[in-house]
Amino acid sequence: MVLSRPSSTTYLRLSILSALGMFAIGAHAAPNDINGVNDNELPKVELDKIVVTATRTPTKTSNVIAQTRVIDSEELQRYQGQTALEVLKRQPGISHYSNGGMGSVSKIYMRGYEGKQILVLIDGVRYSSLSTGSATLGLLPADQIERIEVLYGASGSSVYGADAMGGVIQIFTKGANVENSNFSVTAGAGSNDHYTYGATAQLTNENGTALSLSASHNETKGFNAKLPGTFGYNKDNDGFESDGFSIALNQRINEQWSAGTSALYSKSTVEFDNGANKDDYSDQENGAAQAFVDWRYRPESSVKLQYGHSIDKLDNKFGDEFNTKQDQVSLVGQHKLSVGQGVYGLEYLNQSLDTTATGYNTDDRDVKSAFLGYLLTNEQFDTQANIRFDDNSQYGNETTYNLGGAYHLNTNFRIGANYAKGFRAPDFNELYYPDSGNPDLDAETSDNYEAFIEYKTLLQSTRLTGYHNKVDDLINFNAIYDSEGEYIGGNYENIEQAKINGITLTSDWELNSYLFGGSYDYQKAKDDSDGINDGNFLAIRPEHKGLIYAGYRLPSFDIRAEYEYVDNYYSGVDNVESQLVDSYGLLNVSGNYQLTENLTMTARLDNITNEKYITLPGYNTDGINYFTSLTYNWF
Repeated sequence: MVLSRPSSTTYLRLSILSALGMFAIGAHAAPNDINGVNDNELPKVELDKIVVTATRTPTKTSNVIAQTRVIDSEELQRYQGQTALEVLKRQPGISHYSNGGMGSVSKIYMRGYEGKQILVLIDGVRYSSLSTGSATLGLLPADQIERIEVLYGASGSSVYGADAMGGVIQIFTKGANVENSNFSVTAGAGSNDHYTYGATAQLTNENGTALSLSASHNETKGFNAKLPGTFGYNKDNDGFESDGFSIALNQRINEQWSAGTSALYSKSTVEFDNGANKDDYSDQENGAAQAFVDWRYRPESSVKLQYGHSIDKLDNKFGDEFNTKQDQVSLVGQHKLSVGQGVYGLEYLNQSLDTTATGYNTDDRDVKSAFLGYLLTNEQFDTQANIRFDDNSQYGNETTYNLGGAYHLNTNFRIGANYAKGFRAPDFNELYYPDSGNPDLDAETSDNYEAFIEYKTLLQSTRLTGYHNKVDDLINFNAIYDSEGEYIGGNYENIEQAKINGITLTSDWELNSYLFGGSYDYQKAKDDSDGINDGNFLAIRPEHKGLIYAGYRLPSFDIRAEYEYVDNYYSGVDNVESQLVDSYGLLNVSGNYQLTENLTMTARLDNITNEKYITLPGYNTDGINYFTSLTYNWF
């Protein structure tokens, strides 16, 4: 079923481009506008946030070459009662689909790469399902997250190995940087009988001990996941219930030694439509834990030993169980050189899948890895070079590498380019899933080129990035439909070659207490195999996507309105009419208000215009919806 839409896409695209163009023009005028103004009177745009995902060592964003985005605790505050998926799907360069409401099957795509090709880390630990290959971001509560770092492109492959062809998303649990002891409780309610409550306690002392504990409960009756007249439809609401927990303990032993541990865990129940039975649901457990010891033997030089363990468990109650476990040990060092900095490491990863499904000839594999990196940052040049060797017990040896550089034309203006080689081994479902798996699949490899121009001042940050990706042996699910457009089966196959070209423009401004900006993505992701689908668009890759926002922020008050536009796209590479998803636009408003010194209110109103849209044929989405919460803090 395809819903009708007004044919105003051209106007919307021009509106987004015009708005962002005005931002860029304003950037060149900004220096003349601030002459003679005291620095203390200027707005607080943070130019140099510190990130670790891009290089595996703390690096200023103004020195990172590959595009990187930081979603901090202030931005996460707008997503009370929601999940990591809700946060990420609104970021530049990311598209998504969902099979219903909160907690349902979902997948994100970044710069044309799907979720299986995007590595997700929780505090440095790999987190994904070995059966589906993707991370269940829709089950990770945003309330348990301190910060998210997004690394775009394949440069992460030479740093983290397989599964990072399209980028890296690293989630940091609460408690990594506890400055003061505090305790808070939160309670919230929203549409569709949505309720949440939770508490967080953070303790620190003069002996270098920091402890953070957090727990939350989230539930909603939801809405009907499937559209009437589609296969599996039931006339009932499909709810979601989840409990989330996180813990972080860090101990500074002395000036050189520190140790710590952290964990993020969620246990969820998700209801869904499956034909005659109205009570179908799945139980899922997801999370990751890690422990580390860090030795800083000299300034800007250290060695870190870390052990990590992650799980992804699924019990469908009507079919098979899937239980994923990943264990990894890593030794990562950084050493200050006379010129630049060296990064090196050794890793061991064991991945195992325990399932009641038949046909899984292999359910365990090991990966042994070594990598080297070099970083150089100064007032004029930024350079990053990495090489990584992986020995996969199932797919043999693979070497990935990247080389990037940037030149500072002046203190505000920077240009740069990057090349990276990517690699991904098939997941176990692609190889062995009953009636659709293909044990003869080849691993995917990619060549990724990126160039950018960036302009930053005290008032704004604007970046234009262009990319060209060539993927060999891209693994695609070949869906089969009957004459009426209903799905009846399918199988996995290698596409000889695919090409992904695109640009991303981001611009963020802060003028006094006013914030505004946005992003625009143009993308062409196509089959380039000379086969039956040659020239067709790859699935869930809209050609145009944009977001504009405006807000007002004071110390005790923060409000933001945003409009997101997603162009039409196909749900399958066949590009037939039954796979077409029409374009849509969503208007959302969110805000925070500090009622007293200790009490804060957060509110969000999504899809204000009650847009009727879908992200996947046959599956429903929510109309206008709201959520509000109160948080009380003891300091």
